Amino acid sequence: MAIISFFISLAGATMLLLFAVRMVRTGIERSFGASFQRLLTENRNLGGASTTGVMLAVVLQSSAAVALLATGFAASGYLAFPTGLAIVLGGDLGSALIIQVLSFRLDWLVPVLLAVGGWLFVKPEQKKWRQLGRILMGVALILISLQFLRDAMDPIRGSAFLPAIADYLASDFFTAFIVGAVLAFVMHSSVAAILMCVTLVQIGAVPFEAALSVVLGANLGSAFIPMWLTRGMSSESRRIPAANLLLRGSWALLVLLAANLLLGAEMLMVASAGQSLVYAHIAFNLSLLLVVLPFCGLLEPLMEVLLPDSNAFVPSDAGYDSITVLDDGVLDNPRLAIASLKRDLLRMNEMVEQMFRPILKIYETGDLQKIKELREKDEFVNTALSGIRSYVAAMPKENYSKREAKAVRGLMEFAIRLETAGDVVSKRLTAIAVEKHKNNERFSSEGWIELVHMHEAIGANFKLASNVLISDDLESARLLVMEKTELKRAERKSRKRHLRRLQEGRVESFESSDTHLRTLRVLRDLNSHISAIAYPILYRNGQLLETRLIQEMNVKEAAG
Repeated sequence: MAIISFFISLAGATMLLLFAVRMVRTGIERSFGASFQRLLTENRNLGGASTTGVMLAVVLQSSAAVALLATGFAASGYLAFPTGLAIVLGGDLGSALIIQVLSFRLDWLVPVLLAVGGWLFVKPEQKKWRQLGRILMGVALILISLQFLRDAMDPIRGSAFLPAIADYLASDFFTAFIVGAVLAFVMHSSVAAILMCVTLVQIGAVPFEAALSVVLGANLGSAFIPMWLTRGMSSESRRIPAANLLLRGSWALLVLLAANLLLGAEMLMVASAGQSLVYAHIAFNLSLLLVVLPFCGLLEPLMEVLLPDSNAFVPSDAGYDSITVLDDGVLDNPRLAIASLKRDLLRMNEMVEQMFRPILKIYETGDLQKIKELREKDEFVNTALSGIRSYVAAMPKENYSKREAKAVRGLMEFAIRLETAGDVVSKRLTAIAVEKHKNNERFSSEGWIELVHMHEAIGANFKLASNVLISDDLESARLLVMEKTELKRAERKSRKRHLRRLQEGRVESFESSDTHLRTLRVLRDLNSHISAIAYPILYRNGQLLETRLIQEMNVKEAAG
């Protein structure tokens, strides 16, 4: 009975730990996610890139999240291979450092974090304060889960079950290594897996020798996570996580053999068992970073051989933008037809996002060739809308239920909004950029930073809109509308700050006043078009005022 109780308690503590780590990461991503692209791409030297990776991993509490971000930006052409690999290696070190902080006994801090975090999450209306509350409560739950984990060991600490397993892992370091790799991969969090291992060592449930092999295996397992999560991406995109897996796996095996066959694990005991384990984990990642960092560029040819360029066929007279994914063969099947419609809307959303990405560069340079290319791309967006209109018109209405027909109308409306968003970028924003360059205007440093932050936020909302489109997830739809409100608030604040700079007599603000205010309005309008995908989902779930009033009237009529 004690064994069953142990496994139930262990499972509960583990799930709470995973939930808490994800809660912290989600809060940070929702607060600062729009800034991650700038942080990742602004450093061109390898030392700065690895430092960026360290900071992001400390913030996100996940080296896998950093690897996925770097992989995504590398796939989009924003990151070179050496820079991306340096960021990922720095992320591994950052996740090791956060384990040091979380391994301290901070039980006294839990009530404070819960009280302050809970109040911030419930009371304030501003998104960043609410997400800060989410982060604080997540940290509190991490500490609670670790205490649960310690308590879960009490019933079996005196039994023969746990010591037998621990002794076996201590005597067979390779099995312990495999256990650590599987544990980190299954939990999809090296932070959670290693925190669990450190806690078990601190309470004497597992000997240091076995735990060291498990931690080295967890380093290998954590490198498998981004490889698994990017398995559907192109081979070019996967070179960074593949290089990280190759390097971490080789280094982990070398350290495993050296620690167990040459040195002896007991020689690494420089403090208490738990603290020595944390030190060993940090030393492993720091040594890997220092050894590999100078050679990141030399690894690219090897990865090009191991993962050669994709040979996907693209017609020579037409690019990706002109390839529709609408399937006329499934028009009679509403479920498949709606899925086909969503896929083409995703393509359309990505085209508008690609148009929007370089707009700040165009503001800086006034490059007429880039503007011409961008306006040509808008023609593909217009063509995509025409194709969607024809596709919807060809749907046999008698085969579609009322709910399915309403879903199609919602998707059609979003297609129209996307086409309008493309016009906003290709006509309104580029026209402002041309005028700015023609008049030789320049923004104040503060005004430019405000525009950069709005650009980043809208870029993040493009991706969130894609998630809402595919998943129909209510929480994501609510978040997208909240982001719309936040961007409106940012636009109002920027306008007030700009007017204050005018009152202070700032020359550059006076010269670019009209351009700055027009850009703010256009960015706000663009974001409104992107956020439109959320409203049909909110409407269906009774999250809009009009629907709630209708439901209340129906309830009263039924009661009457």
